Amino acid sequence: MIRALGAALCLVLGMSGPGARADVPVEILSFEELKGWAADDHGAALSVFQETCPDLDDPDWATICALASQQTAQTARQFFELFFRPVLIGGQEPALFTGYYEPELQGARTPDARFRYPIYRKPPEIGAGVRWHSRRDIEEQRLLEGRGLEIAWLEDPVDVFFLQVQGSGRIRLRDGHSIRVGYGGKNGHEYRSVGQELVRRGIYRPHQVSADVIRSWVRRNPQEGRELLHHNPSFVFFRIVDDVPEDRGPLGAMNRSITAMRTVAIDPGFTPLGAPVWIEKGGRAPLHRLMVAQDTGSAIKGPQRADIFYGTGAGAGRAAGTVRDGGRLMVLMPIDRALALAGAG
Repeated sequence: MIRALGAALCLVLGMSGPGARADVPVEILSFEELKGWAADDHGAALSVFQETCPDLDDPDWATICALASQQTAQTARQFFELFFRPVLIGGQEPALFTGYYEPELQGARTPDARFRYPIYRKPPEIGAGVRWHSRRDIEEQRLLEGRGLEIAWLEDPVDVFFLQVQGSGRIRLRDGHSIRVGYGGKNGHEYRSVGQELVRRGIYRPHQVSADVIRSWVRRNPQEGRELLHHNPSFVFFRIVDDVPEDRGPLGAMNRSITAMRTVAIDPGFTPLGAPVWIEKGGRAPLHRLMVAQDTGSAIKGPQRADIFYGTGAGAGRAAGTVRDGGRLMVLMPIDRALALAGAG
């Protein structure tokens, strides 16, 4: 095991911004140190990696991607072991793994007595980096009403809230058709966890909080529930996604379909988008698996933080909503970059 401080982290990973700090500890591990590595389906991970690898325009990654395109399921494990090294960024502090999913909700193109709560396109005045009105202001002052920005209507404000938290979803219409929506922007406010707020108020303990628990509490306590949702000032806008086949996953941060149980959302300040990532998640359902960093999230901050994509629909939502587990996360880096990062190149 090679240990070094990540003084070269910004340079080697090609990163900038507040997440790229020079005092982040870094370790290079061997594949033998990855728990469960030999038992994984490396071919499944390879096919996901091949999906977004061509979008990595960095020269070092371009060479790796050219080699990846020539691999098969039979050569996948050898490929990863020959051309990568596992890099642990952030030291031995436990990672935090959570889960996310693509909701599938009932809705309508026009409002009626059942479907009364809209999801919106982004207003044209909100540019990149603009801090607009908070969730409370938007809803209480009805700042979006009557502007023709509505995409569809849902039957429950809690469904709207969790659709915004997930960032994408499918809306099933009564005529059998569906609308797929993806992230279209936000109001510029930082995400604040309503689950953590329920814990802070002493209503639940950390291990009791899940999406279903929050949803039920808000519905049982409509006035307090509305205030709870306003605790999160972030408000997400959507766009219609009509170029993704029904059998494919939603679009991630790389504008490509993501894959259930092989895609993770990470902090791009520490992990390059498109990189393979080995996770060792504990908890009631341990998971040792090679994933690909194809997505991001406003609540995903830090080198040992990841959100696992569990798939589409209610079952995936139930599975994702109970995940809050420790473990560790390793980024698979091209060998030259890994060695330079450790100061050995």
